[in-house]
Amino acid sequence: MKMKFALTLADAKRVAAAAAQEAKRNDWAVVIAIVDDAGLLVYLERLDGVQPASCDIAQAKARAAALFRRPTKALEETVAGGRLALLSLPHITPVEGGLPLTHDGQVVGAIGVSGVQSFEDGIVAKAGAEALAAEG
Repeated sequence: MKMKFALTLADAKRVAAAAAQEAKRNDWAVVIAIVDDAGLLVYLERLDGVQPASCDIAQAKARAAALFRRPTKALEETVAGGRLALLSLPHITPVEGGLPLTHDGQVVGAIGVSGVQSFEDGIVAKAGAEALAAEG
């Protein structure tokens, strides 16, 4: 048997708060989704003024980052490099804005952000992920 760390609701809220702070600092309306290591929703925060579609997109980015254990930007770069077969895989969301959340070298979940340009979503997601890493 192996011991496995688990993301708590308190962890998810801390990650989301750091991400929301970064979004608000830049005046960006976004949705922030935090999922566990199986890609299941733990916490969702929708800032005022964000487009409704971003609720689903943020969750999809988080799920992809958790299940594939890598940033969605890496998936995007793979597809852009011509590996179109990746698009046929389940739960793939090859758009920047999803990052795995790690603790002690283990993926414990992921953050997904949607609402502004993808690279800006990535900045917000990074701020959230760094908040969890700082606690580590």
